[in-house]
Amino acid sequence: MSNLTSPSEFLLLEFSDIRELQILHFFVFLAVYLTAVTGNLLIIIAVAHDHHLHTPMYFFLVNLALMDLGLVSVTVPKSMANSLLNATSISYPACVAQVLFLFFLDGSDVAILTVMAHDRYVAICKPLHYETMMHRGACIQMAASAWIAGMFYGILNCGGTFAITFCSNVIDQFFCEAPQIIKLSCSDMYLVEVGFIIFSAFLVLGCFVFIIISYMQIFTAVLRIPSIHGQKKALSTCLPHLTVVSLLVLSGLFTYVRPQSHSSSSQNVLFSIIYAVVPPLLNPFIYSMRNKEIKSALLKFIDLGSFSKIMASQAFLQKWG
Repeated sequence: MSNLTSPSEFLLLEFSDIRELQILHFFVFLAVYLTAVTGNLLIIIAVAHDHHLHTPMYFFLVNLALMDLGLVSVTVPKSMANSLLNATSISYPACVAQVLFLFFLDGSDVAILTVMAHDRYVAICKPLHYETMMHRGACIQMAASAWIAGMFYGILNCGGTFAITFCSNVIDQFFCEAPQIIKLSCSDMYLVEVGFIIFSAFLVLGCFVFIIISYMQIFTAVLRIPSIHGQKKALSTCLPHLTVVSLLVLSGLFTYVRPQSHSSSSQNVLFSIIYAVVPPLLNPFIYSMRNKEIKSALLKFIDLGSFSKIMASQAFLQKWG
């Protein structure tokens, strides 16, 4: 096989070589993308607009929505464009950018979910200390730390991925996915990136262990609440977060913890869609379906004029910016 080292472009996997199915794929992904973007934007608008939602829990939710907006925008638009134009290519810099932002946003996503678990732990297990522990400055520092940690995570893994020598530029995936790119290596340098991935897996596992321990203490504290109504009210603030974490864990397990040798291209695509597209699509619905405060804020936003919307948004940015 020829040594490509740094190819000028990569070739992505087609969903189909039938033109009608390519157009169908474009419209399906367009609907999914618009739904995901609209859902996450509505979450951001609802929190920014309603001053009753200017609390740590919803501040972190806005950060999660921003990360989900980024995640769905990294892969889906390029795949849609390729289907519409009957193309498969992606430039080398664009491929690097996809890998970088996927690792960056995935890492930030896990970090902010860990922070949100800590927020729920303090709110339920240490309610008297909540105001002092989760004040505005502390919340901004935790959110900034999540974004910075995600950036370092992205740079580390992206650098390892593209430090290898390539023997092919044909990626068996509809976007630039690091494990599929590593398969193109024709040198032992891929072991470096494998080491990065194992190290990253331990970091992510550490975050999930922290979340599990936090919820064990939360459930213990909830069981001590004397009234059933009080227990339900406490759990209602945790269930959306716990559902989002479960969705992320299950989709990640489906994608990466399975025998790769027996996986077909169609299976790889399906599991990658479950991992990269489904969580950003469903997270807004998970947080809004049973959340009366979010629903109320959205209804108020629809009813009020544009001037009041702008003023409330500016107030939110001044408080948390």
